[in-house]
Amino acid sequence: MNSNFSRLAQATAMNLLWTSANEGMWMPAQITELGAAMRANGLQLDPAQLSRLDTAPLNAIVSLGGCSASFVSPQGLVATNRHCVLESIQYNSKESQDYLTKGFLAKSLGEELPAVPGSRIYVIEDIRDVTADMLKGVSDKLNGFARYERLDRNRKALIAACEEQPNRRCDVESYYGGASYYLQQKLEIQDVRLVYAPALGIGNFGGETDNWTWPRHTGDFGFYRAYVAPDGSSRPYARDNVPYRPKSWLRIASKGVQDGDFVMVVGFPGETNRFRTADEVRFNFARYEPLLQHLLSDYAAQINQTTAGNREAQIRYASILQGVENYKKKLAGDLAGANAIGLDVRKAIEEKAYLDWVADDPARQARYGAAIGELGAMVDENSQASLEGLRQALLNRAQMLSSARTLYRWAKEHEKLDEDRERGFQDRDRNQTVDQLTQIERGYLPDIDRKLFEAALDEYRRLDAKDRDTAFETALDQIGLDRLYAETKLADTATRLGWLDKRAAAFEASDDPFIKLAVALYPGDIAAERAAKDRAGRAQAARATYMQGLRAYWQAIGRPVYPDANGSLRITWGKVSGRTRDGQIWTPFTTAEGLLAKHTGKGE
Repeated sequence: MNSNFSRLAQATAMNLLWTSANEGMWMPAQITELGAAMRANGLQLDPAQLSRLDTAPLNAIVSLGGCSASFVSPQGLVATNRHCVLESIQYNSKESQDYLTKGFLAKSLGEELPAVPGSRIYVIEDIRDVTADMLKGVSDKLNGFARYERLDRNRKALIAACEEQPNRRCDVESYYGGASYYLQQKLEIQDVRLVYAPALGIGNFGGETDNWTWPRHTGDFGFYRAYVAPDGSSRPYARDNVPYRPKSWLRIASKGVQDGDFVMVVGFPGETNRFRTADEVRFNFARYEPLLQHLLSDYAAQINQTTAGNREAQIRYASILQGVENYKKKLAGDLAGANAIGLDVRKAIEEKAYLDWVADDPARQARYGAAIGELGAMVDENSQASLEGLRQALLNRAQMLSSARTLYRWAKEHEKLDEDRERGFQDRDRNQTVDQLTQIERGYLPDIDRKLFEAALDEYRRLDAKDRDTAFETALDQIGLDRLYAETKLADTATRLGWLDKRAAAFEASDDPFIKLAVALYPGDIAAERAAKDRAGRAQAARATYMQGLRAYWQAIGRPVYPDANGSLRITWGKVSGRTRDGQIWTPFTTAEGLLAKHTGKGE
């Protein structure tokens, strides 16, 4: 067969696969080029509306800083998932007032409860391309670390300029592997209150057995309300704050959807890595995700074991446990799905088709040819660092050690000018840091924490000696676990917050055992961070070029392409439909009969 014809056939086959799927997480700016297909599938809105942030429906869609949500009333009522309000349910619960089990309903504005400290509602106001500004001073002459630092400095400057407007929170995200950058400007609403959460039997019916599966009969929803000062400005919780009045809100349809109807999802998906190379995909599914799944499975079992029979402990650790269980179940689905479709083989075929296309043209080969090899050369290095990082992160399961590391890093960073500090430790981050340090008080019990830390240390010690932190181990041996928990004062919230204003020298002279451990870990943390920045800088250079080539290839075969999810606003669309799986027929709607069949009185 003629090689050019073969490559054309491969490209056409992949394009047909994409066309049949209609999948994607599209940026609003891309919707105009997809408008005809969306209209053909049943969209009744003008597609141009879905590219505008200043009008309905997009300005009714908000971010909670980790979850998507929507305004659903002119009085700032926000609908989201139950698991997105879970921390607030937990924070306001105790054994004698168990909202986790019984649910919560505020029958008036005055009965609404403050959400967990750190809760925010972000209203997107603007998204703009800042690629040219981000790449100023960036060149191939820079080594990986210098490249990372230049990009980071440019990012912080853009954010600082954007946040000169009051009550704004801005972020710059990477798209297409660092080939493009966009700035998101958001109104930050700081007073968030819990309005409604369903009882456990509704909001978590089926538990992890049904999570990420179909059919699912869970009432996974909850309501917040956004509050602002009487003059409309954003400020923290105050008794005289008033409900925020959004520019638009979603109306609840009086009639449900039908089989074959056009449907659309708008929100802020967290992170995907769909454009990784074949080598990276093999590592992820052969080594990284299995290890992560093992660690999460052990962690969930340890939480369940240490909190068994203690309802107060179960309440305090409910949010952590739900997060661990949720991610563990997702990973299991990822691995099963990848194996079922032969993802590694499919990825290798797609990659070969792309590389053949590159090699067919000397200009393309000169521009794009080396990038995938450069990424491949980093796979072993990145893989080892990723696996080590999973076990190093185990140490932060001791919540007071995690707090001490944050506080000491805060002190070290505040020896610098604000623009030179690491992101996360600048003046703009202080309020959120205070909130994070405060919310620990409702999610911590020292005896439970100790047992979880002991289990984490057992796993940590399985690392090769060269990959463990000698200074940390020496300090821990000198202190011992008994003293670590008996003598620390960090468990007291006021004491913990008080350290936020102390200088690094105070930490280095402290007798608090967790602070001693944080100080011992710091040099190793900084060395690991510097190495990670160097890897990230080198990878950005290669991945941006790789993605430029991949986009050119897909354009050549008529395939639109969306960037990986990165927490920014995206639109997904499709049709209501059933499917078959393993000989089973899944209808597009659940039934009351199916719900009753599951209600056995056993399990979840």
